[in-house]
Amino acid sequence: MRLIDSHCHIDLEPFADDRREVLVEAKRQSVSDIIVPAVTAARWCDLQVLASSEPAEPSDQSLLHAAYGLHPVFTPEHHPDDLIELERFLQTADVVAVGECGLDFFIPDYDSETQMRYFTAQLDLAVQYQLPVIIHARKALDLVLRELRKRPGLRGVIHSFSGSLQQAKQLIDLGFYLGFGGPVTYTRALKLRMLVAELPLSALLIETDAPDQPDANHHGERNQPAWLPEIASCIAGLRGITVESVAETTSENAKLLFNLN
Repeated sequence: MRLIDSHCHIDLEPFADDRREVLVEAKRQSVSDIIVPAVTAARWCDLQVLASSEPAEPSDQSLLHAAYGLHPVFTPEHHPDDLIELERFLQTADVVAVGECGLDFFIPDYDSETQMRYFTAQLDLAVQYQLPVIIHARKALDLVLRELRKRPGLRGVIHSFSGSLQQAKQLIDLGFYLGFGGPVTYTRALKLRMLVAELPLSALLIETDAPDQPDANHHGERNQPAWLPEIASCIAGLRGITVESVAETTSENAKLLFNLN
């Protein structure tokens, strides 16, 4: 069984002390590939080194795939020159997507105008370099949909999807995938569980968002990619299919979106 974690921040500080061990355990739990989206320009060089480094043993490490972007939650840390540097990375680095980018109107004192400026610039770069986008959207899905409709042919994933069934169908019609992770494993998440039961499996990706958003069995713990099988198992149960079916289809979806060999 092959599982692909379509969204994991394995490059961040919470994994500094045991990153190799975490990756070895992920591999042991059938996680073959991990998409790692950067959140600020300050992380890009370290992520590039991490994603291109060779494991001590060929079987040790899950294969890491880097995406470069500017996350809306960290807007105060971004600088307009970051967009110039982002284009340089897209031209020269081994990259599978632009992101994590998007809009977040949930955080306190958000600057919608500045967020939108960085978001649309990153969408335009994705179009220019024919790359998918990894989008973070909280309290802003309708605006995200508006911008995506302006760029026909752009593809990507809405990470940690939390919108309505109508919004989900509109995004799927635009060629986008929807990412689901730990939150769907909580029994109180009735809307999310309905979505993963009803939406076409061909439109879903699975993710951990580690170190954040752990599943119900690990509430309050640091999340890690080795727990991805629990998300796949939950979705399989909600859909009444085998976990192997979930793994096969979501992995194929990730391979197609991110052009993974």
